[in-house]
Amino acid sequence: MKLRKLMFVLPNLFTVTSIFCGFYAITLCSGEAEPVQLYQAALAILFAMFFDGFDGRVARLTKTQSDFGMQLDSLADVMSFGVAPALLVYKWALAPMGFWGLFISFAFMACGAMRLARFNVLAMRNPHGGGGGFFVGLPIPLAAGVLVSLIISHHVASEGEVLGDAARLPVAVAVGALSLLMVSTVRYRTFKDARPGLKTGLVFLIMALTGGFIARQFHPAWVLVTYFFAYLLMGLVESAVSVRSRLASRKVGAGAAAAVVVAAGLEEEDDEDSESGATDDGPAYL
Repeated sequence: MKLRKLMFVLPNLFTVTSIFCGFYAITLCSGEAEPVQLYQAALAILFAMFFDGFDGRVARLTKTQSDFGMQLDSLADVMSFGVAPALLVYKWALAPMGFWGLFISFAFMACGAMRLARFNVLAMRNPHGGGGGFFVGLPIPLAAGVLVSLIISHHVASEGEVLGDAARLPVAVAVGALSLLMVSTVRYRTFKDARPGLKTGLVFLIMALTGGFIARQFHPAWVLVTYFFAYLLMGLVESAVSVRSRLASRKVGAGAAAAVVVAAGLEEEDDEDSESGATDDGPAYL
């Protein structure tokens, strides 16, 4: 019985470790942070993603899921993937933009918090919890991962140079787009239903070959960026295809309904003609 109670602590340890990584990243970003400190903060958030990805799996393996764990995980995500990345990207690229840089950084954190609140509400309404084949909106850890991958790749590729002024506006646009994707209804795959097999092995092979090609032709630092952006594009493409399919089915349904209405109208006209006794040759009775 005591061992069973201790097992409930195990997934929460992973979550608390994720919180620590986010807190450490915030301390690195405070004050006049140097590029190397921002790089270390990005690595800390990357480690937070690792621990955040395992707490739920450990809870499912040990069958220790709980409402307390879900709420703690959401609070950890706000800290490690909302506050920490927002402060990091502000220090890295958006601080010279003044108020707009501050507002865009805050928007990332606020949209991430709203996305988590929506996820919790949907999870409470769903009898099966928050599981499923798709996320509604871009998950906040993956949005933070896009920013972190950009910072890590830039630091490694530029050998620790400060971000140029010409790149600040594209970074601001990217942060704004990630914020909107988090609160959108774009569906992203969870990959919880992935099982070892030929299809899964083929996907991993393609990913490995693509990563190797990018690392050889460009720089190994851009491999992580490629993977995160591929996930972003996959969700957008699948959502676009789904919307197009729904519109096509609605058109087919509307056409079928119109055909039924026309057929019903013709039947009513035939009934009226038969009741009046009219034929094509003229009146039946003179």
